[in-house]
Amino acid sequence: MIARTLTIARKELLHIIRDRRTLVVMFLIPVIQLFLLGYAATTDIEHLRIAVLDADATAQSRELVEAYRASDYFDIVAYVDNEDELGQMVDRGTIRAGMLIPAGYGADILSGRTTSVAFVIDGSDPNVANAVFASSQQVGQAQNMRFIERRLGVSIDEMTALEIRPRVWYNPEMRSVNFMIPGLIATILFTVTIMLTALAIVREREQGTIEQLMVTPVRPVELIVGKVIPYVLVAFFDELEVLAIGLLWFGVPIHGSLGLLLGLSALFLLTSLGIGIFISSVADTQQEAMLTVWLMLLPSIFLAGFFFPLEAMPFSLQLVSYLIPLRYMLIVIRGIILKGVGVTALFPEVLALTIFGVVITLLAATRFRKRLE
Repeated sequence: MIARTLTIARKELLHIIRDRRTLVVMFLIPVIQLFLLGYAATTDIEHLRIAVLDADATAQSRELVEAYRASDYFDIVAYVDNEDELGQMVDRGTIRAGMLIPAGYGADILSGRTTSVAFVIDGSDPNVANAVFASSQQVGQAQNMRFIERRLGVSIDEMTALEIRPRVWYNPEMRSVNFMIPGLIATILFTVTIMLTALAIVREREQGTIEQLMVTPVRPVELIVGKVIPYVLVAFFDELEVLAIGLLWFGVPIHGSLGLLLGLSALFLLTSLGIGIFISSVADTQQEAMLTVWLMLLPSIFLAGFFFPLEAMPFSLQLVSYLIPLRYMLIVIRGIILKGVGVTALFPEVLALTIFGVVITLLAATRFRKRLE
């Protein structure tokens, strides 16, 4: 019995060694996981993008702005003239928060009166919102202590000159479920369509039925479209199912247009289906297709901003994330569901998804047609 067991083990080992592509994928997945978890799985968020609305424009207000700029928590990327401009930047995701310094701030500081500075925070990502909330308070308290130190001989209670009053938009309670469920919808669309499309076509090849189809009058493009239509329906069913459960059970509000969400989801499916078809044209077995699918999904899930904020990642990984279609779909779906924004605010992401969809679909169709021929 031991001899037979060792013989089977030797046979399986030789099979793995001879299948070089599967062997490479098997060794690459642990390495990719190690680097992704080592660098991306962190909650230490720094250099958050904020804009400033300084209605006071005095030396005291500029000193406050410089205090926030000098900290590692915030990067001031813009100065705005009104609240509408600030709101548009938050809607587009250009900034994570906005600081509003009221007129008369400098005079209040000089006279010792209590004044307040408002922080408008994008709460669509609770992790980032919590970081902005805590950091705004921390920097404000430090600045307040500097004011007190300049006025020796007076108690701290009497010298409280600065008060920070953060306001959270879109997700005031900062519930994680409001952030996770929209992201889950995009991830399900991406995962299900890639995996099912790749495995279904490879299974046909393994069973020899795809060759039987090719001797019929069916053309390659008809074969591809016919194979992916059922998975498109499955993807939309899953999306509507998760939306319904999120709304009715978890109480996740849908502030935007459902029709726009479904339309942009269809645009996103061009990319995921194209990736699935491309994998099916490269893999020879279902096992190899499955390993390749996971090789594609791991960086997409970890680097797209589904679990971990992009701001917490090293700059090099943030650059890599621009090559991941799921990144743009997460922004789109969270923007529609949580913020209620339209195509105008999401135009950069929609353009990126369109480019990804057209390019990947053309490459996949060309590669698959050559494989059939």
